[in-house]
Amino acid sequence: MAAVYRPTEVISLLRPSLLLPRIHPRRAPVGRAAFSASRNAPATHSSLNTPSAPPPRKSITLTGDTGQVRWSELSPGEKAVRTTQQSFNMVVVVVGIVATAGVGYVLFSDVFSPDSKTAHFNRATTRIRDDARCQKLLGEGSQIAAYGEPSFSRNARNRFITSTEDTDKWGTDHLRFRFYVEGPLGQGVVNVHLVKRPSQNEYEYAELAVDVKGHQRIDLVADEKKDKVAPKIFGARWW
Repeated sequence: MAAVYRPTEVISLLRPSLLLPRIHPRRAPVGRAAFSASRNAPATHSSLNTPSAPPPRKSITLTGDTGQVRWSELSPGEKAVRTTQQSFNMVVVVVGIVATAGVGYVLFSDVFSPDSKTAHFNRATTRIRDDARCQKLLGEGSQIAAYGEPSFSRNARNRFITSTEDTDKWGTDHLRFRFYVEGPLGQGVVNVHLVKRPSQNEYEYAELAVDVKGHQRIDLVADEKKDKVAPKIFGARWW
């Protein structure tokens, strides 16, 4: 039986032999790649985490110690410097506290205390301004000025008041001071004597007198002294 020639079948059989083979990229062996990766990884990790060397610190001095360097990191010489600096700072703080306390005590004793000279000066001035006899010789009470010892500067004449303090043999404290008063009608000198006996807590007036030139002395506490004079018993005062 004769075979029938079919061209399409021949072409389909020859097609695989006519095609060019595909070229695939060459891959590295799996074992070598893994070895290379594990070999390079520690090098990369160490290069990223390597700390940089800290800069050298400055040496500690008396004026350049900020206290940021720990005590354990200081050399013996630097420890001596820091100790000296801290000791000096402590002395400055103590001196400042003592000076502040001293100033506060002086202000309280001379200005704010009820027994201070300033307080007695203000009370004596008020009594003079309220006294009718002083107003007659000096002027209206609101216009009477009181000041301390005169000086070359009229504005500074009320800065100093002459005063003395002492204690007698019986334990009585005496406070004496002098100041000046001036009004539109005249001028005067004021003498004040305060006493405080051991049994008393406050000073009392022994003298509060105003002397105006050409006029008789004005004793503002004369009546008070009369009331406190002890009566005579058998011709003598017993207190």
